[in-house]
Amino acid sequence: MDEVRVERRDAVQVITIDRPQARNALTRAVAEAMAAAVDELDADDDLAVGVLTGAGGTFSAGMDLKAFLRGESPAIEGRGLGGITRTPPRKPLVAAVEGWALAGGFELVLACDLVVAAETARFGVPEVKRSLVAAAGGALLLPHRVPANVAMEMLLTGDPIDARRAAEIGLVNRLTPEGGALDGALALAATVAANGPLALAATKAVVRGSADWGPTEGWDRQAQLVAPVFASEDAREGAAAFAEKRPPVWRGR
Repeated sequence: MDEVRVERRDAVQVITIDRPQARNALTRAVAEAMAAAVDELDADDDLAVGVLTGAGGTFSAGMDLKAFLRGESPAIEGRGLGGITRTPPRKPLVAAVEGWALAGGFELVLACDLVVAAETARFGVPEVKRSLVAAAGGALLLPHRVPANVAMEMLLTGDPIDARRAAEIGLVNRLTPEGGALDGALALAATVAANGPLALAATKAVVRGSADWGPTEGWDRQAQLVAPVFASEDAREGAAAFAEKRPPVWRGR
């Protein structure tokens, strides 16, 4: 689909929402293409990490309101807005943010595990200003990514914050000069992709799942997720590569 470009950079998949004339607003077709892209990311053993970005100097302005008024939804049942906010990919996903990440566009950022942003980027959940609720992940996920009182202020005022403030509160991992977010995200993704794929997926599953686990349940659930990793060929390869002072060769098993 022309409005969602998918490309490979070694072990990194880059997904670009390419509707700059509409500030990369989300339609049903865009959501379906994004869902297909992250399915490919998870299914392909040669891909380790995904990067999500927007074309034309904007990340995404969220839901396409013209399409919404026509009765079209950019959410996929069981998967959420853009096909990822409720069920993000199993593999790590990095957001590369230029310009605005607004409303549903901001909720796409929250579906990502790491965030690289240009210093000129801005983030916001303005739904309450239109008597709407950030129900595609904003109200649920933001309090787990930033201090609860900060999340409450953003959600109740609807006012945006700039990239430096987003970095101060822990929402953004790395800042870049304007125009450099994608390169910064690719560099971060390459660092992540060099690690064991089984360990990456299990680590993400523990971190993402732990918010819903009780103290006792958490240890048991973690054990279930990490046991196959410790018993894998890759775990033995990691130890051997360290001992032999060479780069590891991962097989994903």
